[in-house]
Amino acid sequence: MKKINLYCMAAVLIQVVILCSCKGNTDVASDDKDNPIKRSDVSMWKEINEANPISSNVFCADPTAIEYEGRLYVYGTNDHQQYFNAEKNTYEKIKSLVCFSTDDMVNWIYHGEINVGKVAPWITNSWAPSICSRVESDGLTHFYLYFSNNGMGTGVITSTSPTGPWSDPLGHALVSTNTPGLKDCPNPFDPGVCIDENGVGWLSFGAGRASGGTAALPGSARIVQLGDDMISFASDFVKIDAPYLMEASELNYVNGTYIYTFNNTWDSRDDWPIKGVVPSSACSMSYMTTKTPLDSSSWEYKGHYFKNPGEMGLNYSNNHTHFEKYKDKWYLFYHTLTLQEKAKIEGGFRSMCVDVLNFDEDKIVLSDTPGTRKGVSAIKNLNPFEKNAGTTIYTSADLWYDNLEKPEEIASKALKDGAWLMVKNVDFSSDENALSILSEVKGNGKIKVCLDKVDSSSVAEIEVNDNAYTKVTAALQEKVKDVHDVYFVFSAEGICLGNWNFY
Repeated sequence: MKKINLYCMAAVLIQVVILCSCKGNTDVASDDKDNPIKRSDVSMWKEINEANPISSNVFCADPTAIEYEGRLYVYGTNDHQQYFNAEKNTYEKIKSLVCFSTDDMVNWIYHGEINVGKVAPWITNSWAPSICSRVESDGLTHFYLYFSNNGMGTGVITSTSPTGPWSDPLGHALVSTNTPGLKDCPNPFDPGVCIDENGVGWLSFGAGRASGGTAALPGSARIVQLGDDMISFASDFVKIDAPYLMEASELNYVNGTYIYTFNNTWDSRDDWPIKGVVPSSACSMSYMTTKTPLDSSSWEYKGHYFKNPGEMGLNYSNNHTHFEKYKDKWYLFYHTLTLQEKAKIEGGFRSMCVDVLNFDEDKIVLSDTPGTRKGVSAIKNLNPFEKNAGTTIYTSADLWYDNLEKPEEIASKALKDGAWLMVKNVDFSSDENALSILSEVKGNGKIKVCLDKVDSSSVAEIEVNDNAYTKVTAALQEKVKDVHDVYFVFSAEGICLGNWNFY
């Protein structure tokens, strides 16, 4: 254990040097000109009986989430852009974020990349987003997406839709080491944002060791009240004395309490400054609370609630979490190296996961939450008689995406003959007299529709014979009823599935 921690600590220090000195040399998000999963000879990266990670083919990390119109949207660092352009994940090529959404917690729609380098050309990188939303005076819901500009600061982009288009309201960083009034915060990045019951926004950030700081109390975490426009400041910057702080700030506001979460360092806990509280484990996640965020002395350290993934039978990595309440249940989002492990590659490419959070929201107590491969269970079945996006996926093999420049029209695309995707818990019980499936497809070949197993006899075969997206109807070869996992199996490389529904 000691050797593993020392190794990881060294790796983190090396990365910090790289992150703070490198200038990203690309502002082009990864696309499908070549095979974006080219380095793996493994077809399926996510098991059919494991809900984690949420994406079966996109490397992504540092999750944040928000609910909108009944769907939960999750955003993260686009590790796949680095994977597409480099052998190791040293992060310097990442200038985009990714977005997924769900309404059942197991099938996820991929909404593509937010090309921050194009929206805000001044950036060096875009990592570790944090999002909030608020209905503004124009009657629209405005989304504020804060992100790390390398280790040098924090930027913000805005939209009136959770999937964009996004715009840059400032034309420069919101926070940097040169921000007036911000003192002694070496790395003002990894933002966390929340909006309280009065509609007031709050932003936290910070990493590194302030002058006079120690390993036990680095002194670099900050919180500030945001202005009414959410892109300015309405208070001084206030220090949060987070013990053994490394990075990964996030904020939540629950029942009148502000909750600050952060990632602990790999350092040994030889000097533990908080009496009566068990020292945090190496590179775990901890939390602090207050009801008066601008009173630095009011922040109370409560403990750690999520160990390093390596402590839980996964792989050792850095750590970053976000917790979100959705449909009356709290969930913990985090990242691991699970997808990389399944792909049998190396390089430090991460993948976002989710498990149920152990949280007593009445007492504001976070208890130890395990990270698992199994993940969460579905909270509802999927309705096959509604129009479903072709990127609605539980797991897949040899699959990428088409129309990435159009978030509302992204389609699943076969990278090889025999590629497939699976949608879980598809419930046909409301209309057991369905006769056909209607889909919007492109390419040449067939898409076989199979139930429960990828190699089972097809219940329909969709003929695909057009190089433009075309609506195609295929008759069901047998009556379908009850709940099934539905597989779409692509006969040939290049076939794309835009959307589908049974009727």
